[in-house]
Amino acid sequence: MFELVLTCPEAQVETVTEALEALDALSVSIEDNDADTPHEQALFGEPGMPPPKEAWLHSRLTALFPNQEQAQAALDLLQAQPFFADSALVALREVANEDWVRLTQSQFSPVPVTSDFWIVPSWHDVPEAAKTVIALDPGMAFGTGTHPTTRMCLRWIANKAASGKSEQHFGRVLDYGCGSGILAIGAAKFGALDIDAVDIDPAAVVATQDNANVNQVQLHAGLPDISKGQYQTVLANILATPLKVLAPLLCGHVAPGGFLVLAGILDRQEQELKDAYAPYCQLQVSDSQEGWILMTAQISV
Repeated sequence: MFELVLTCPEAQVETVTEALEALDALSVSIEDNDADTPHEQALFGEPGMPPPKEAWLHSRLTALFPNQEQAQAALDLLQAQPFFADSALVALREVANEDWVRLTQSQFSPVPVTSDFWIVPSWHDVPEAAKTVIALDPGMAFGTGTHPTTRMCLRWIANKAASGKSEQHFGRVLDYGCGSGILAIGAAKFGALDIDAVDIDPAAVVATQDNANVNQVQLHAGLPDISKGQYQTVLANILATPLKVLAPLLCGHVAPGGFLVLAGILDRQEQELKDAYAPYCQLQVSDSQEGWILMTAQISV
């Protein structure tokens, strides 16, 4: 394998990327060329919202080719194009062979949610301390248990189960924006029996059903239109902006006396969420970790 590394101004990133793909690059990645300098830029957006910018002011493109000849031919063709005038070659170099599967797996270890509740990738042994285990491998859908928002939701589920008879406390469960299905699976592991897990991404629906099968739990996975009526427990680990938009929908799904559990919220966004949900319920911060907060409410009877 050979990689072609280029610098490119923001205005030409899309054009150069498309050209590399047309020249049979196996992959093209884009990074901030000013990373780890005083000029580094944060560039991110929330789901459903347009990104603030398409690329960094000074972007670094890395294209992977099967061999040196193809990488060199791509570079020669690019350098002859007018749109490449303000771009530059950084390197054309061989990429060392790696056991990519083993390298990827090494980045994911068992994750403790509580002292006896763990998320364990399939290639790891189950820790001796684990009494309840979710078997989950990294995949296309969000939710591997490594992010604080996921762990806080799972911790809430475990604590709710510990407070009494789990079926009675969870009742009917809705996991809205289920991703990998990890929250729905967590609820099932602690006794919930009637669970709907929904997502707008069909890949997430497939991942959720596959992960449920691996964990030998029963749930209903589908697009949001399968969520009907009211639930005793509604879980939504998304991000602040869509959570605010979804306030009437999510609260409408919570039965009187039921629980709403929201995550994907930064601590500085607490008041925004309280204001958005004020017409329906009184949110409170129930947990916090690494700058993220878990907000919950019990709907009035």
